Formats: sequence, structure tokens, C-alpha cells
Amino acid sequence: MELLIILGIPGPWQVVLIVMVVLLLFGGRKIPELMRGLGQGMKEFKKATKDEKAAEGETENEIEKE
Repeated sequence: MELLIILGIPGPWQVVLIVMVVLLLFGGRKIPELMRGLGQGMKEFKKATKDEKAAEGETENEIEKE
């Protein structure tokens, strides 16, 4: 338990309090829109990292051929 306090990991009551504050600030209708935007952002980030890795792989293959 002392480790949790040292690391600053919120307990169940703190999580409930944070959720209540978020609901009060944004309202119930806005939260799904925010989560949808967050999901799309994560999806685009993953796609960009895959594209970057693919581009690096192609560059390495071109260097090896020469």
C-alpha cells in the first residue's frame, strides 16, 4: 500500500471523483465525441508509424541492392 502512495497511483475513490469532475465539465453528450476523436487520433498515429516503418524498410532494401 505504501508503494501505491509513493507512486501516486489513484485509488478507486479518486477515480470516481475524477470521472464525476469530467462529467460536470464536459457533460454526458460531449464525452462520446471526445472519445471518438481520441480513437481516431490513435488510429492515425498507428497508421503513420506503420507507414514510417515501411518507408524505412524500403530505404534499407534499396541500399542493400546497390
